Amino acid sequence: MRQIQPKKVVIIGGGTGLSVLLRGLKKHPIDLTAIVTVADDGGSSGRLRDELKIPPPGDIRNVLAALSDVEPLVETLFQHRFSTKNELSGHSLGNLMIAALTSITGDFVHAVQEMSKVLNVRGKVLPAANQSVVLHAEMEDGTIVSGESKIPYSGKRIKRVFLSPGDIQPLPETIRAIREADLIIVGPGSLYTSILPNLLVPQIGEEVCQAAAKKVYICNLMTQAGETLDFTASDHVKAIYDHMSCAFIDTILVNNDPIPEYIQEKYKEERAKPVFYDVDLLKSLGLNVIFDEIAIREGGVVRHDTNKVAEILFRLIQDKK
Repeated sequence: MRQIQPKKVVIIGGGTGLSVLLRGLKKHPIDLTAIVTVADDGGSSGRLRDELKIPPPGDIRNVLAALSDVEPLVETLFQHRFSTKNELSGHSLGNLMIAALTSITGDFVHAVQEMSKVLNVRGKVLPAANQSVVLHAEMEDGTIVSGESKIPYSGKRIKRVFLSPGDIQPLPETIRAIREADLIIVGPGSLYTSILPNLLVPQIGEEVCQAAAKKVYICNLMTQAGETLDFTASDHVKAIYDHMSCAFIDTILVNNDPIPEYIQEKYKEERAKPVFYDVDLLKSLGLNVIFDEIAIREGGVVRHDTNKVAEILFRLIQDKK
């Protein structure tokens, strides 16, 4: 009897949103590949990037932890961040382990693959490129801000983002995963500093455009000062399209669960508010709009409900339409 092959799912992003979603997706019988940004230049990742001349390991570390199938203590150890008063201060053990493996193997991608074995990772984790990239933003006044960590704090509206150097190469495994995917998921995550840095890697954006897979965008729950201040859902989509060679999204997943006032008050301090879902404009862009209660409250902040979103995505991939 022929065994049914699991559906192939590619998810593209970075930051906390990607890790949250992966914890739900890994519970489903799918062949999962996460393509993760290597544009981070802040904190522990930025220090290791500058000192050791390796791609920043932070977003990769969080994704490995999210997809790991190990004892909780091992994951806690991997994610442990030192708070000493010496050179270790601010570094997470996982970042140091990935850096050490890169030194041992001589290759960042090989290091990620070996770390995946150690953590019994469910799925594949691929950096968007096997080298550090620098993210730049051209602001509406024409000024250029360089560095992923600096862009949100420029105090100006972003016109576009772009990468350097000019000869960035995607991994062959990444291109293969996109071409073979049944479903490609973009987001959730910071629009200009977590999502677009992946799609701007030469060939990745083009391959996503041409892929036969269904393509779904998971819209953020809240706007983000310095990136998406006052953005509606359609503004998010248009910003992605402005950086791409095609209008590629088939479906957008948006939250219709009202964010409680007391949480909105906390977000006002950072000039963030719930994303307004302008359904008519989304539909005018040719998108299938899925509304659902996909937000949960955790410690005074809102996050995507990893299990609920994963269930919706799994149903989407089973749908033959």
